[in-house]
Amino acid sequence: MPRIKRIQRDTQGLIPAIVQDARTGAVLMMAYMNDEALARTLKTGDSHFWSRSRKQLWRKGAQSGHTQRVVAAALDCDRDALLLQVEQVDGACHTGRYSCFFNPVAVAGRRPAKSSKKSDAWASILDRVWDVVMERKRRPKRSSYVSELLAGGKDRILKKIGEEAGELVIASKNGKADRIIEEMADVWFHTLVVLAHHNVSPRQVYAELARRFGRPPRAAARRRRST
Repeated sequence: MPRIKRIQRDTQGLIPAIVQDARTGAVLMMAYMNDEALARTLKTGDSHFWSRSRKQLWRKGAQSGHTQRVVAAALDCDRDALLLQVEQVDGACHTGRYSCFFNPVAVAGRRPAKSSKKSDAWASILDRVWDVVMERKRRPKRSSYVSELLAGGKDRILKKIGEEAGELVIASKNGKADRIIEEMADVWFHTLVVLAHHNVSPRQVYAELARRFGRPPRAAARRRRST
């Protein structure tokens, strides 16, 4: 990262910061940083900005809990704009939406694409739940079920996974789709908690699935090699 003094600031000593979801590539928001906001962001790994209206520093998610964990930062070619790639906890927008850019504008006579709060909620939902789980691990909350589970240790987490897996089996035996969906969601959620306990990210699991994709099952492959 270039030294802070090499950054080109505007007449108010600010630099625009574009925030992008590190996983999906979606542009989440744009805000401004002064030297202190940038220094705190780089030091803590949490995004900080300067409010031009309130004339004060603010940490993203300090009130809402919708924090941004910065994983990469880069200046543009003129060094007068900053790109932050973040792990976003829940919606980035103060309206609760995933991204602040949800007001479509018609271009060259084309009909604007529809945008809805509901569609925002589907974007990388497993990754977004994972971010919340990790946030509760970093900053435990007394009222948080996730914080309580993590504090209980591995045995308690694994017990919950066993219970939820059993309920999924029963739902599947009964053949009721709505119950299968609910129980599968519970299983997926609790497996994210056990991943967090071990500091293993979903990306590592995705990579393993991608490595296996299109390959024969291991047992079948072993049988073919032995014949």
